[in-house]
Amino acid sequence: MIAPEDMARCREAIRTGSLSFHAASRLLPARVRDPALALYAFCRLADDAVDDSRDKAPAVVELRDRLDLVYAGRPRNAPADRAFASVVEEFEMPRALPDALLEGLAWDAVGRSYETLPDLLHYCARVASAVGAMMCVLMRVRDADALARACDLGLAMQLTNIARDVGEDARAGRLYLPRQWLAEARIDPATFLSRPEATPALRDLVRRLLDEADVYYRRSEAGVPRLPLDCRPGIFAARHVYAGIGGAVAGLGHDSVTARARTTRGQKIGWLALSLARGAASTVLLLSPQLHAPPAPETAFLVEAAARTRTRFSRSETLLATLAQLEARDHARRRMERAQV
Repeated sequence: MIAPEDMARCREAIRTGSLSFHAASRLLPARVRDPALALYAFCRLADDAVDDSRDKAPAVVELRDRLDLVYAGRPRNAPADRAFASVVEEFEMPRALPDALLEGLAWDAVGRSYETLPDLLHYCARVASAVGAMMCVLMRVRDADALARACDLGLAMQLTNIARDVGEDARAGRLYLPRQWLAEARIDPATFLSRPEATPALRDLVRRLLDEADVYYRRSEAGVPRLPLDCRPGIFAARHVYAGIGGAVAGLGHDSVTARARTTRGQKIGWLALSLARGAASTVLLLSPQLHAPPAPETAFLVEAAARTRTRFSRSETLLATLAQLEARDHARRRMERAQV
């Protein structure tokens, strides 16, 4: 059981750090909502710790060590870590899922760029679909079809986030749009990062990204009827709230450079009401054939990991290589600091 004081801290972290998830989580039953808030708090705080660090390498290495302690049953003395350790133990959370998130954050730390859309989807799978798979585990759902559709929702949500934050990311020196798309639009990445502008070509790429997100939003819906009945409205809510962010970007003419799309409280209330109605309707509607579509190639490893109730722990070679690169960078930085003393 998560300690009440730790749970309260996790709720506060999500209330101030992730308004969209906080809104959607209100429709989840308490048995899922509380561990979900603990999960999201740990993931959100981990992401913020890496994102806010001037030198991201030690932040990622520290997160690896925190995960090691969580899975050893000796979490760091912090509310989010203690709460997440309780979730890991209670739900037998496969280690491959938070490790996928760790790998995505490590890719951010090394400044990885993405040549093609599938390359970008590999990143989205790690930082978002992994969370979708973990949410299924919290609902006691290990069905491969449902997991595949949950991972689709993660892809859609992360593509929406990227579309919304193009300008904000560029001003922080980050560019997630596929380099192939940029080349086709004759946008030079270095020029855009130094002086981001919402040109017609750039707006078209944002629209294109949101079109891709819509494909995965539609695919994800087929999996909702495989979830427990009282969980369905909450997942529909996540789908509609995040898709609404994409709609807000479109409402700005796909300009996510000079403005940041926002949704209103009234809109969120409307989407929550719609989600309640769709959750009730899911009991009588026929299952969609999309339910049995294979997982996206980029998320298949997550579906496989989550579908198993017990797995042998081993970090992927790509994660180990990226962590080794970050550790080497951190050691070099420390040597330079000592040499300057």
